[in-house]
Parts: sequence; C-alpha cells; structure tokens
Amino acid sequence: MEKKFAPQTQALTSLRQLQTLVEHRSTFNLNHCELNIFETHQQSERVSLKFNDLVFTAMLRGKKVMNLFGDKRFDYLPGESVIVPSNEEMIIDFPEASLHTPTQCIALAIDEEKIKETVDLLNEKYAKVEQNELWDIDLNRFHIKNTQELASTIDRLVYVSKENNVSKDLFANFALQELLLRLMQTQARVLIFDNYMQYINTNRFAHVVKYIRENLAENLTIEKLSDMACMSKAHFFRSFKREFGLSPVEFIIQERVKLAKKLLADPSTSVTDASYRVGFQNVNYFCTIFKKYEGTTPTHFKKNQPTLKAS
Repeated sequence: MEKKFAPQTQALTSLRQLQTLVEHRSTFNLNHCELNIFETHQQSERVSLKFNDLVFTAMLRGKKVMNLFGDKRFDYLPGESVIVPSNEEMIIDFPEASLHTPTQCIALAIDEEKIKETVDLLNEKYAKVEQNELWDIDLNRFHIKNTQELASTIDRLVYVSKENNVSKDLFANFALQELLLRLMQTQARVLIFDNYMQYINTNRFAHVVKYIRENLAENLTIEKLSDMACMSKAHFFRSFKREFGLSPVEFIIQERVKLAKKLLADPSTSVTDASYRVGFQNVNYFCTIFKKYEGTTPTHFKKNQPTLKAS
C-alpha cells in the first residue's frame, strides 16, 4: 500500500457549538489568505461550495466525493489535496459522515496577488532548468497526493493561523510562500516522475528519471546523472532539489525502497536478494533505510504481506 501523508487532524467542534451538521465552518483570517476548517457530521449529498479566490484544500479525516468542472467526480481522502480555481463551484457528497465518523477538511483561500508575487519571484530568481518551462500552479493537476513536505507545511500554516501571536501574519506569509512552492514542486513530481515518457525529449530531468528507474541495481552516481543532464554536478543537484523538493539521492532511495516493497511481496524473494536487486550492497544499510522510510523492517514488512490463495 502506498504511504499517505495527511496533515494533522484538528480538534472537532463540540456538538453544542455546531451551527450545522453539514460543513460547519471555522474561519481564521490572515493578510493574504483565509483558512477555513470544515466539519460534516451527517450523510449529505450535493452540498455546494464556492470561493472568490483560488482555494487549496486538504482532507484531514473521513471521506468526501467531489464533483468539479461539471464532470470530474472522485473520492477525496486524507493524504490528498485539491486545488480549486476562483469562482469554481464544488459539489460535494458525504456518503459516510456521521456523528461518530465526521469528515474534516481545510480550505485555504489565497489572494491572487500573493500567488502572482510568489510565482514571479520564483521565475525571476530561481528559473527552471528548461527555458520553455515556468513556475506556476497547474490547474490541470488539481487532485494530488501529498508529499511529506507538503503535509508538514500545511500543518505549519494551520498552526500559525490559529495561534495568538502579534507576528502571526508575518509567520503566515512565510508559511504561505512555502506552501505555494511545495505545491508546485509536488505537481512537478506528478508531471515528470509519473509521466516522464511524455517529456523524455523535452525535459532533461525526465531523461534522468527514466535512466534511474531502469537501472536501480546499478551504482547511480551524481557524476553520471549530471553528465546525462548536461549540467555540472552542483547545478544538477541544486536544480533537481529546487524543482522537485527532494534531492536526486533522495529520489533514488525512494525508488529503491518502492521497488524493494514489490520484490518483498513475492514469497520467494528474500530480504538479502531484494537488497541486492535494488542496488544496496550492504543488507544492514538496506534494512536501516527501509525502516526509516516505511517505519518497519523489511523482514516485518515481508511477514505481513497477504498470502495469495491459489485459484
């Protein structure tokens, strides 16, 4: 199962203070954004919601079924975020909500000028490697799975928005800029990591991602990868991390752990065999890395795989 990174759930409103059981709203106003925390405590259908600004939303608990852009209908779960353009109507179903299993979601309405200011700053000071590419929020990739970094930034912004601090707007401004950057980095991962074959001839990082995934058992050095990208080692390392929010070394490790999980699901594959097949020459180091990323040892992970029944 793919690991999910959900922001922290927030304390629920007591029943006596609920103004409604459907999308009860708590609002926190800041200079450049408005944070809304919504709770729903009963099954409901076709609840309409619209904002004047672009809205970044993130599920904290429960399940929604979202209807966007007229024909985009999908389940919305913790560990996921959705970006909704200004004045776009959301039609929301709550098929499982109840007093015992409420849904909870944040909706962050962001000033257009703040978005433009952040995007312009990135394009001016930290331009992307490919000249035909610009930093921007991609509304075509509106439903995304959170990265750990994105979820942590959401938590930070929620915390700052709720605290009683005379400098909260200053702190929130920094957190909001980071959120926008983390969002664009997450979308860039979807664009290149998940669809690299579409960009193999136009994006040098797509070419590198393809090579990494096809050669995980090999010794993947920064020298080799930077040469493939026609960049110096320092420029390659720095640019990769800036555009995707993780270093090439971190990406390689994540891909190796991901492949190891698939291999370990096979009863005939030992931990040692999996370690070597994904490029780890030291089994103890493999076990340490695996536990760091998955929270459990490869041996324990393997023991807890479902047994396939013969048909």
